[in-house]
Amino acid sequence: MTEFDILVQGGRIATETGVSESDVGIKGGKIAAVGRELGAAKETIDATGLLVLPGGIDSHVHLAQPSGPGIVMADDFESGTRAAAFGGNTLVMPFCIQEKGKGLRAALTEYHAKADGKCYVDTSFHLVISDPTASVLGQELPAVVADGYTSFKVFMTYEGLKLNDREMLEVLAVARETGALVMVHAENDDAIRFLTERLERVGHTAAYNHTVSRPIPVEREATHRAISLAELLDVPIMIVHVSNGQAMEEIARAQARGLKIYGETCPQYLVLKASDLRGMDLEAAKLVCSPPPRDAESQAACWDGLQRGVFSVFSSDHCPFRYDDERGKRAPRGQESFRYVPNGIPGVETRLPILFSEGVAKGRISLEQFVAYTSTNHARMYGLYPQKGTIAPGSDADIVLWNANRRMRITHEILHDACDYTPYEGLEVTGWPVLTMVRGCVVVRDGELVGERGFGRHLMRDRPPSAEPTGKLVTEFDPAPRRV
Repeated sequence: MTEFDILVQGGRIATETGVSESDVGIKGGKIAAVGRELGAAKETIDATGLLVLPGGIDSHVHLAQPSGPGIVMADDFESGTRAAAFGGNTLVMPFCIQEKGKGLRAALTEYHAKADGKCYVDTSFHLVISDPTASVLGQELPAVVADGYTSFKVFMTYEGLKLNDREMLEVLAVARETGALVMVHAENDDAIRFLTERLERVGHTAAYNHTVSRPIPVEREATHRAISLAELLDVPIMIVHVSNGQAMEEIARAQARGLKIYGETCPQYLVLKASDLRGMDLEAAKLVCSPPPRDAESQAACWDGLQRGVFSVFSSDHCPFRYDDERGKRAPRGQESFRYVPNGIPGVETRLPILFSEGVAKGRISLEQFVAYTSTNHARMYGLYPQKGTIAPGSDADIVLWNANRRMRITHEILHDACDYTPYEGLEVTGWPVLTMVRGCVVVRDGELVGERGFGRHLMRDRPPSAEPTGKLVTEFDPAPRRV
């Protein structure tokens, strides 16, 4: 009989397909067996009364990211992955940004240097394409996809990052050729700049006006346009951080037409509202993110998108800046307008508790849906399944023990990132992680960090099945040019 390194015993295993009373035998960092009476082990972990879940995967986080002159992101890879582990996550997927004038290889070299030897959990990078030159499109991008960086992001807004429609089509064409998945930040940049300038002209510069400058039609139009561009080339895309029902329904309609259009939503769109910023005066900057939180109707629509399966993943969009810091949310003197407030809020540690409490504990979604939206679907979407995202023989032993009855009040004091606030201050939640294990190694146990910095590995990925085209090209091209 096999002797396991670790036996997780007495818990209830939950996967995307069901819940069972089973034990988990772990050997060599992998799950070796799932069942009862598995045998002996060098170490036994008592999971009685707890849920045994696949480790959380957060496929949308920003760490140690260049953020503009004089602006510094709060979390590096050490603090960000530490917070992720305390929140029940075993893998995070940060963005490696190609800065204008630089190639993809240079960006990856710099970003790996920031991460190497610092991570508590595993990582895998998405690329951000900001400068799609001929050499990037023709040489570098296909090469890095072949190397295992099989997803990249494009922006339809933000100076220095945004692509125009032609540039987006060029990037989407490479995605189709290489089998990569494209993530899209969908907001209409011209509309945002138009509204921002009008607000500033009449003196409406307080942080609350960030929400006014990015209304729902700005997101809805860009979502529709991104889907249309993807449809031209039959390229699957992921619309990230969807905040409202109108954008969500654009995705739903595309899915109903047979297009492979995926959606992601985030905690801020379930529990925060634009009206929260109105009452915060200067501290409204703490909640500035893009797209901004909306209203109760939009919250209900995002829950509907989760319940109906319009959304595929639930991510944090962890993008942390300190508030009481002139390199963070407090704009430098002479730049008091909301336009200068760094966009983004922290949330990697609170993502799982918020969705479990508001979703599972309140009966909005099932436990199986929770596992799918926070772990399994991320692994499937980005080419890591079944290595990650499930509890099954052969998978990495990424496991979280979850106390479904533990009640906690979220405050910044109990969190472990390098930010100086949480946008969810005072939120009462039911359900909390009590142990996080990465590849058979316990990283967090009972609120204490016991794992080693640098244990986390970077993972190269397969071409994801989610990125396979449907074969329904809108436009068929002649195989060769015609002679005149």
